[in-house]
Amino acid sequence: MIKLAVVILNWNGLGYLKRFMPGIIENSQGEQVKVWVVDNFSSDGSIEFLEEHFPEVSLMELDWNYGFSGGYNRALDIIEAEYYILLNSDVEVTKGWTEPLLKLMEADPGIAACMPKVKDLNRKEYFEYAGAAGGFIDFMGYPFCRGRIFDVVEKDSGQYDNEYEIFWATGACMMLRASDWHEAGGFDEKFFAHMEEIDLCWRFKNAGKNIRVVPSSVVYHHGGGTLPVSNPRKTWFNFRNSLLMLLKNLPDGKISLIFVRLLADWLSIIKFLLSLSFANALAVVRAHIAFFSLVPYCLRKRSELRKTSGLSDHDEIYSKSIVIEFFLRKKKYFSMLDKDGFFSKALFSR
Repeated sequence: MIKLAVVILNWNGLGYLKRFMPGIIENSQGEQVKVWVVDNFSSDGSIEFLEEHFPEVSLMELDWNYGFSGGYNRALDIIEAEYYILLNSDVEVTKGWTEPLLKLMEADPGIAACMPKVKDLNRKEYFEYAGAAGGFIDFMGYPFCRGRIFDVVEKDSGQYDNEYEIFWATGACMMLRASDWHEAGGFDEKFFAHMEEIDLCWRFKNAGKNIRVVPSSVVYHHGGGTLPVSNPRKTWFNFRNSLLMLLKNLPDGKISLIFVRLLADWLSIIKFLLSLSFANALAVVRAHIAFFSLVPYCLRKRSELRKTSGLSDHDEIYSKSIVIEFFLRKKKYFSMLDKDGFFSKALFSR
C-alpha cells in the first residue's frame, strides 16, 4: 500500500488536464505518492491524451458519468493508499503542497480530513469561492468560509494563515484518511455533485473526528469548471443537497430547523425574481420538490447514523443566521462575525 494517492476525477476536462497536469506531476513526486486520474466517461479525448503524454499517471475509466460522489466512491473502493487527496482537475498546485497536509495527518490520528488554503487562479491575491481558508455552516445549513461569505470573496493578506479547526473541507482539494473515509461509507451518491463533502465532513464530526485547514499548503482553483456559480443546475443541486444534508444530520432536538430553512429559501426565490433570474428561482422550487421526494431515503439514513455515530451539535456550526449577519447587519467578512455566534470561542484563539 502506498502512502498517498492524489486522485483527480475528470469529466471532459481535457483543457484542464493539458494546463494543470504538468504541475501536478512535477509537484506530487515521491516513492510513496501516486497520481491517479479517474475518468467519468469523458468523450473529449482525455484518456488518449493522458496515455500519450503522461504514462506515469495511473488511469481508471468508469463506464458512466457517476457524478462527483459516485465517481470518487467507485475509485476509492479500488485505490489502496493510507491517505487520499481528492483534487479537482482545474486546480494549480504549488511546490511542496502535499507535505504540510501529510505532516498534519501523520501527527494526529484524530484528524479525518484537512485542506490547503484555496486561492483564486484568476486573481491570485484573493481567496477562491469553493473553500477559501476553511468551511463552516450556520444553524440552517448555509455554507460559508473563512475568506468568503456568499458572493463576497476576501483578499488574502495573511489574516487567516493560522491552522484552524473547521466544519468542512472543500471537495476541490481535500485530504482524507483512508480508514475514516471507508468507515464513513464515502460520499452519499444521492447528492451526485455539490455539498457532498459537507455531508461527509458532518458525518466525520458526528464520529468524533477533527477537520483542519492548513494554510501553509496553497493551491489555486480556477472554479466553475463544470458548472458556473450562477448556473440554474448548480442552484438546484445546492438547494436540494443542503436540505438533504440537514435532514440526515441535524440533532433530534433541532430537526424543526428544516421548516425554517424551507421558508428562508423562499427569500432566495424572491431575490432571484427581483433580479430577473427566473431560471434560478424555478431551480429552487424544483429543488424543494426533489427534496420532498427523497425524504424517506433521508430518514432511513438518519436512523442509520443515529445508531452508529449519533447526531450531535458541533462547535463549528454558527448559531446565528449567516443570512441576517450578511445581508442585514452587513457583516461581509468572516472576521466581522460575532464570535459568540460560535459555540466555542476557543476557535478564535488558536
